[in-house]
Amino acid sequence: METRTVMQREQEEQSSQMSHSMQLSSQIRKKTFTSSDEEPSYSDFYPIIPADVMSVKEIIDMDNFPRHRTWEILKETMFVGEKYHREKWTRFGNEAEKFEQDVIGTQHILHTYIDKMALRKQAEKKASAHMQYLERLSQKAPDFPIPLRAHTVWEGMTVKLSCTVQGCPPPKVTWYKDGELLMMSAQPWNYSLQQKFGLNSLEIRRCSPDDAGEYKVVAESPLGEAMTFGTLVVNSYQGAVAGSERSQAAALQLQQEAQFGTYFPQTWVKEGQILTLQCTFSSALLPFQQDVSWFRDGIQLHQSSNVDMQTSDNKVTITLQAANKEHEGVYTARLRTWDGFQEHSAFVYVTDDSAALPGGPASPLAVQVADVNKDYVFLTWQPPSADGASHVEGYYVERFDIGQCEWERCNVHIQKMCNYPVFGLKEGALYQFRVRAVNQAGVGRPSKATEPVLTADPLEHTRTMVVKVDRGRTITITKDELEGEVRVPFPPTDVHACEVSDTYVVLSWAEPEPRGREPLTFYVERRLAGWNGWELASMDTVVNSRRFPVFDLDKGKQYWFRVRSINRYGVSDPSEPSEPISLGKPQAAPAPPHSVMVISDTDTSVLLKWQEPEDKDDILGYYLYYSEAGKLDWVTVNNKPVTKTRFTVHGLKTRGEYVFRVKSVSRAGNSNYSEESCSILVKSALHVPSAPSAIALLLCTGSEMVLGWRAPSCNGGDPARGYFLDQREKGTKTWREVNVKPAKQRQFKVCNLTSGEFYQFRVFAANVVGVGKPSEASDAFLCEKWTMPEPGCPYDLEVREARNGSLVLLWANPLYEGRGPVTGYLLEVSQGDQSDDWTAFNDKPISGTNYKVSGLQAGQTYRFRVLAVNEAGVGRASLPTEPVTAETRPGTKNIEIGVDDDGFIFLGYEAAEVNDASEFLWSKNYTEPIDGGRVRAETKNNRSVLTFTDPSEEDLGLYTVEMSDNPHLSSSYDFTADDLERLKELSWQVRNPLIALKSGWQVEVSEKGGVRLWLQTESLSNAAELRLIFNDREISSTPHRQVNFDKAKGLVEILFERLSQEDEGSYTAQLRDGRAKNQLTLVFVDQKFRQTLALADANRRDHQRKFGPYFQEYLWWSVNEDCELIIRCKVTNTNKDTSLKWFKEGVEVTQVVYDQSSGVSTLTIPQVTEKEAGSYRAVVSDGRGEDVSVLELLHEEYDKLLQQLSKQCALSAGPLSIQGTAEGFKLYCSFKYYICFLKTSWQFKEKRIDQETRTKPGSNLQKVWMEILNPSENDKGKYTLEMFDGKESHKRCLDLGEQAFADALMEHQMLKQLAIIEKNRAKVTKGLPDVVAIMEGKSLCLTCYIDGDPAPEIFWLRNDRDLPDTPQFTITKQPKCSTITINYVNMEDSGKYSIFVRNQYGSETVAVTVSVYRQGEKPPPNAVEMG
Repeated sequence: METRTVMQREQEEQSSQMSHSMQLSSQIRKKTFTSSDEEPSYSDFYPIIPADVMSVKEIIDMDNFPRHRTWEILKETMFVGEKYHREKWTRFGNEAEKFEQDVIGTQHILHTYIDKMALRKQAEKKASAHMQYLERLSQKAPDFPIPLRAHTVWEGMTVKLSCTVQGCPPPKVTWYKDGELLMMSAQPWNYSLQQKFGLNSLEIRRCSPDDAGEYKVVAESPLGEAMTFGTLVVNSYQGAVAGSERSQAAALQLQQEAQFGTYFPQTWVKEGQILTLQCTFSSALLPFQQDVSWFRDGIQLHQSSNVDMQTSDNKVTITLQAANKEHEGVYTARLRTWDGFQEHSAFVYVTDDSAALPGGPASPLAVQVADVNKDYVFLTWQPPSADGASHVEGYYVERFDIGQCEWERCNVHIQKMCNYPVFGLKEGALYQFRVRAVNQAGVGRPSKATEPVLTADPLEHTRTMVVKVDRGRTITITKDELEGEVRVPFPPTDVHACEVSDTYVVLSWAEPEPRGREPLTFYVERRLAGWNGWELASMDTVVNSRRFPVFDLDKGKQYWFRVRSINRYGVSDPSEPSEPISLGKPQAAPAPPHSVMVISDTDTSVLLKWQEPEDKDDILGYYLYYSEAGKLDWVTVNNKPVTKTRFTVHGLKTRGEYVFRVKSVSRAGNSNYSEESCSILVKSALHVPSAPSAIALLLCTGSEMVLGWRAPSCNGGDPARGYFLDQREKGTKTWREVNVKPAKQRQFKVCNLTSGEFYQFRVFAANVVGVGKPSEASDAFLCEKWTMPEPGCPYDLEVREARNGSLVLLWANPLYEGRGPVTGYLLEVSQGDQSDDWTAFNDKPISGTNYKVSGLQAGQTYRFRVLAVNEAGVGRASLPTEPVTAETRPGTKNIEIGVDDDGFIFLGYEAAEVNDASEFLWSKNYTEPIDGGRVRAETKNNRSVLTFTDPSEEDLGLYTVEMSDNPHLSSSYDFTADDLERLKELSWQVRNPLIALKSGWQVEVSEKGGVRLWLQTESLSNAAELRLIFNDREISSTPHRQVNFDKAKGLVEILFERLSQEDEGSYTAQLRDGRAKNQLTLVFVDQKFRQTLALADANRRDHQRKFGPYFQEYLWWSVNEDCELIIRCKVTNTNKDTSLKWFKEGVEVTQVVYDQSSGVSTLTIPQVTEKEAGSYRAVVSDGRGEDVSVLELLHEEYDKLLQQLSKQCALSAGPLSIQGTAEGFKLYCSFKYYICFLKTSWQFKEKRIDQETRTKPGSNLQKVWMEILNPSENDKGKYTLEMFDGKESHKRCLDLGEQAFADALMEHQMLKQLAIIEKNRAKVTKGLPDVVAIMEGKSLCLTCYIDGDPAPEIFWLRNDRDLPDTPQFTITKQPKCSTITINYVNMEDSGKYSIFVRNQYGSETVAVTVSVYRQGEKPPPNAVEMG
């Protein structure tokens, strides 16, 4: 009793302690960390219950009890069992209460620490961003403000080479000597290198000749590189320049540095094809020039799997293995020179590949991958320039898992915007992506695939920190080690929308801090505005990264989102809800550009400029299009958007007229087209002329010099209006102006010169734009009076009419003739561009100042010069011509000769290139002017015509023409007497023309029975006239006869609605059109008229019958493969009331099959006999009318049927077979159907078998056979059945060999023996009836006849038993007959009676049923009544 009281008291104390603990616990708030940047918030109150009141297991297992994460820890660590004593649980409960308080305190401390760390990270991040910003502002490519300079020192002296370099980040500086890396460690006593505050100095102590050479300094940084050069010359005290070879080599190198020779032009390449660009150089590349750089749109290109760059001594190439639209742009080749760089640039156009399907869109381009996560990437691209047959409606995105080797579509519905979030990827996998455009025609070609992208956690590198300690050691600390033993993850933070579209929203959030060491996944919840509950947004999708796209949102509604973290220990509390998120508004396509303006540039290009639209924020670039004016056949210029508002369009036709328009490009698609620009004629813009060349001294008098020069190669679009000269004395650098007024000709007399002095000259050309660049300085000419006996040099040497293998040279007489007049000229030729190996071209001097050079090698380059000859000898050579290639330029035209529409003889020339200032210069024999009284010249566009007013022999000769601004466009024609005679005859024909005929008189009959007489000439003018003559009188249109005259088509028609006998006669058409005329006659009489009249009447009747039902196919017959006769017809224009009946010889045929839907009616005759011959008639009729078709299957037509049937029978014949019979052999052939019209004959060993006693032919409807009686060994051999169908023969053969003969003979003998047995066996020849009936009381007599050898035994049976030997039955037996009589039959005599006969060959039984009936009864209906 005391013990129980003490225990009750202890329990009351414990209960009081528990109540106190609950009150204490109610004042403790459990902290939930939602974000390290937020203030702490507390959850509901959680009581702590002492363990002596309730077991821990009971607390843990309560479903509705609110839990803290502490209980999860307790649940894992305290489940031991219920066998432990209550006192142990009590102690543990008290310890748990204390532990929970420690945990809450630790959480508060940890939260404070995390907040401090977050603030520190934010401060470090902002400071780092600011420092990066300052670094970007200060970044600068390497540069040498003070470069190296050349030095010349004496041997043994000290020299310092210095330069200053600047750049941010600081560049790396490297020294080279003669192209090789300078090694300081090789001669540390000789070289001293210092780098301080951007000043770089190389000190060389006690210089020797070995130190002479070229020094180079290279500064490199991530932003580029720069270099500078300096030459060191070391002089020797012995008087010679030590190292002079090096200095001279260096000077030589300075003079011979490589320059660009030929450039790559503007290039067009089709998408997917190989692109190769090439530059050549004037000489071999020097060592420092070997590194030729390539750029695209200012970005340097490097060697890769798709880009191959090759550099040789005098050539550099770049090759793209597969060009894509992303590769379109300006390509630049950069070559280093002594002074810096030399560049060449050209635009490369990448055209679209063929569409995947007709009308399909082109491929998108510039597919970029951004925001790569574990299972998510974000794609962007640019729309194509070509929409196809209809506008682009959207895009399909495809991905390629490199491990799966198969492209897979990512979106089910087309994506209208040019961006898309791809979700559901595998972590750690390599993916490629591409995009296809879609329009009404279907899905287009795919874009270029992206580079492989590895899906991974982008924050993985931020979870590791490396701390440097002493002596270069480092310690790596991971964030997991700092977070401690955190198991259940904290909730994510900063939930927001990072991408918003009108179809989807991409959510983003930050990972929890701390996140725990276990891998994290997430699930997303959402709540619609106005709702209280949250629903799962990610459904069954596992979200591995911090991005999640949501597609199923309703437009116009707002949503809140929150995220939970998950690891293997549990699920976190939800994050704080995001701000309200809703779908964005659909982004409209951009506005088109405006104010499109075109400016002339070159002969094949124009400069296009436009104004960007007002709202230009989302514009990615512009697509350009052009069309020839008036055609509206638009061509895409660029397939990669142009980012600027100006672009030079290349590849246009010279003198072509074009209009242009532009589209804006954005992620929302392409805009509408801008308004068309004004049309522009493609021609080169005017500019100053190029420099003249080849200054030559033509004459010198001692104080005057006459100079000549070659015209500029390019006049700048306007002819040169004059020339200006400068002069200077040899050795001076100052040029002095010679003439103030421009010289009109290409020669000029320079006065007031000093005799004995040397002078140099240069020339400027001027046009309407201005004065061009000066020519190169001439050689130094000595001012000394010419007294030599030989003539001076010819000048104005020019080339005309360059063709394949020939050209024409022109020149002017020399101004100085020497001792006597010039008697001729010699030509010299040099093959190649710069060769000085001159060869004489002609042995005898040429008298004139022009010469056609023939026999040249087509495609080879030559230079020419001319030498004048007089009685004293050969004079000075002229300056050589420019290098000229002996080939015909593309588009070159020659002078054509002909007769114009007015009958005048003309010479015409069409130039390939002309501009507004171009003139056609005609001449005779290259120098003589054209007589304006005998010819007139007319020019229209790019064609000039020289017309002879009254050609005669005075006009014969060589006519030449050339362009004033481009003498290379030239041609000549030798007008001969033969040409004059031929063209005069053609001129008379033109002036007295004949209207050309396309077709003479034709006669046509229409389906309705109308008749048309017509003829056709070439197209006539509106002034053409027609007279129709019928039987010597003029006719015109009447109601019976209509006359039509179509002048545009040259068609003359006479239409007769109903031809009659009065229309027979001759018809004549007399035509006149201006001076041209013609006359044609149709003789429409006799047989031709009668045939036409009959055909017209027949067609008229046939047309009338087709108003009702009629036969589309008349009755006709055929034989099918089954040898059946098929008679059929086909009717049309029927209705439900239409009837079709067949008749034969006036009797209706009812076996006809008629398919009313197709109109086909068929009569099938399985076997043809003579009764099938006759007249068949089919009649189709209804209320609208009737039509009749008749088939006469008689006489020749019937014979034709039999022949066709015989042929089909013969074709159906099977192989020839043999069969044994009792009499011998039977050779037979089976047919589907056999008729006697098919003649058959039998052959044995290629010989006909005639009718004889041993052979017996036969036939039926299915077989033809021949029996061979009593066969013997002589009957072996080849048997042939020949069948003749009336036109051709058909054969079937059988080779009766040893085995076949033996088998047939055995069968014959067996059948013969069976025949003997069958003949002699006992049998009943005339049997009894099956059932007989007899009235009771009468007598029945039954008789049967018997045959057999020997005579058979006879037995009568009743019910298969022997008859009793009684007086009632009387049996008589004879050799061939036996009778049984039943006297006074009664009912008991009914039954089965049979006779049984037998002999040695066999037996037979015949039975009869006897039925006895009483008087007054009826006998059985199937019985034979007896008595």
